[in-house]
Amino acid sequence: MKNISDVAFIVQSRLNSERVPQKMIRDFCGTTLLDVVLNKLVQAKIPNNQIYLSAHEDELIQIGNRYPINIHKRSWESANCDNGIDVMFDWWDKLPYKYVVMVSGCNPLLKVSTIDNFVSEYLKSDYDGLFSVIKKKNYFWNLDGEMINEWPEGQDLLNTKAVEPTYEAGHCLYGSLMSSIGEGKWCGTWKGINSPVLFEVDELETFDIDYEWQFEVGELLYARHNKKV
Repeated sequence: MKNISDVAFIVQSRLNSERVPQKMIRDFCGTTLLDVVLNKLVQAKIPNNQIYLSAHEDELIQIGNRYPINIHKRSWESANCDNGIDVMFDWWDKLPYKYVVMVSGCNPLLKVSTIDNFVSEYLKSDYDGLFSVIKKKNYFWNLDGEMINEWPEGQDLLNTKAVEPTYEAGHCLYGSLMSSIGEGKWCGTWKGINSPVLFEVDELETFDIDYEWQFEVGELLYARHNKKV
């Protein structure tokens, strides 16, 4: 069990996306991706005074200042780092919390209720890492042409109803022990079983805006599903 007062809730943001320039502050259905995620966090069942926007650029901080949350001024090195979690997540040894739940700002269809369920699951658990995943019922191969999941016994057709599920990274919700970040671990060791523990999320909610076409499709999906998220 964890006490919610021991958890920081963080949105990490930057402007230097190479594939979708300035995606966090561009017009997105009359708002911005950063506004979308911050609105959801302040609606969630978590203390607003434990919510942090971690950002370096003034344009992002100005948006964050519109909400009853905290601003962590991340370093230039952090905002331009693509590897090395102790640099990228430079708040890990500066914020007075034992645990962190990080919510991605690039998944505009993520529901407030899903954030609440993730937090609830993490709080009642005794494990350090929790990670959002998508359940997949399909067949997969590696580059050598070897099937990754086992062929269902007695099955001679590619029937997805019969195959055992596998799980794909959802990239929208993360729970981690704060101190482990300094050891180069994020949400767990990623080795063995339950490190991290998997938290299943509906695939639509994990729609991730990482390319220009996804930004355009994301606006269409958000406009249609906005009342439901």
